[in-house]
Amino acid sequence: MYIVYISDIALRVVVLSEGNRLVILAIGNIKGGVGKTTLAINIAISRAASNGDVLLIDGDEQRTALTFTNLRAEKIGAPGYTVVGLQGNELRTQVRQLSNKYDDIVIDVGGRNTSSLRAALTIAEVLLIPVQPRSFDIWAVDQMAELIKEAREINSFRAIVVLNAADAQGQDNQEAFRAIQEIEGIEILDVIIGRRKAFPNAAASGRSVFEYVPKDMKAVDELSALIGLLFSSI
Repeated sequence: MYIVYISDIALRVVVLSEGNRLVILAIGNIKGGVGKTTLAINIAISRAASNGDVLLIDGDEQRTALTFTNLRAEKIGAPGYTVVGLQGNELRTQVRQLSNKYDDIVIDVGGRNTSSLRAALTIAEVLLIPVQPRSFDIWAVDQMAELIKEAREINSFRAIVVLNAADAQGQDNQEAFRAIQEIEGIEILDVIIGRRKAFPNAAASGRSVFEYVPKDMKAVDELSALIGLLFSSI
């Protein structure tokens, strides 16, 4: 296990109140390119800085979270969290075995309807579904709703959509929000994560948006609000 590392650069994090109770958060969508890995690594870094031992599971065949963590270790030293790549049924089995060793587990899983995504839905407390406010992405939420309905026969969990990589202007955000509100069994947050260069720029340096300089306070504030809403409601 990695020792928790806090960068020399001050982190702006959300201090949460659930104490030592384990939280298992899956971040997934059958639609690729929605920004799930970006959210997963930023949430994991924030939670590690505020809450102790965090396990980040890379359940995506592309292994982007693992690649990022290797880069982070090269750039700043110990990444601050433990990362492991797990697929399919092994993901479910290992999470059950490791759950008593961590304060939080963040699972980056999908896109596509994979065995890893289905496994994550059987063990998660919360599924965060990043959705870009575009027609193809919104249509994919309907398919996610069917998977969620099946998984809830085994595991009771919350399914929460966040609009991600949203444009600052135009009607797309409002139209997407209204459309997703109509989908049964899925919640949608009022927080919107904008399309900001700070996210890819920070990732390229092995850092979260909380650590990256120059700091984009809009990105920091939006992500802080998302994390606060996610964990305060668990």
